[in-house]
Amino acid sequence: MELILGSTSPRRRQILSYFSIPFRCEKPEVDESATPFLGDPVAYVTTLALEKAHNLAPKFPTSIILTADTVVYAEGKILGKPAHKKEMTEMLNLLSGRRHSVFTALAVMSPGRVISEVEKTEVVCNKLSDAEIEKYIKGHILHDKAGAYAIQESGSLLVREIHGCYYNVMGLPINTLRQLLRQVGIDLMDWLQ
Repeated sequence: MELILGSTSPRRRQILSYFSIPFRCEKPEVDESATPFLGDPVAYVTTLALEKAHNLAPKFPTSIILTADTVVYAEGKILGKPAHKKEMTEMLNLLSGRRHSVFTALAVMSPGRVISEVEKTEVVCNKLSDAEIEKYIKGHILHDKAGAYAIQESGSLLVREIHGCYYNVMGLPINTLRQLLRQVGIDLMDWLQ
């Protein structure tokens, strides 16, 4: 059965590529701004992941569809993808020296069935000076990253510690993914490279 990754995220594609399972990427047509945040990050990411799966289902009725949504949650707010440099600076100042949560909802849809699960990771950022924030922003493309940072590569300089799944912060928690795919007959252990 064909596996569809309902995402254009290069990080999600990279993580799923750790396994030899064949898949193709398709972009769901979902207006994320139309879904209001009502104070519960788990409900919010779950709603978005399910909307993405339901959007792709008519195009791929016999496939297994995997969708995800990741948010950074700090000080009672969702930190989405920043629109401009000022917003990047504000987000990184908010995260500097503080703990925040990263939530990723995964949804897996197969013919006649949809299941979902949410992974939570706690992240503690280093205290960053204004100059360090400016330098980080200058050297990175951050407009497609929730919370205006990436934990991988040089972005690891921002992070002091994590509690939970590292891959969740990248946008695709592997153990949660394995658990959901097993429920539709796919075990990632069978697809090790």
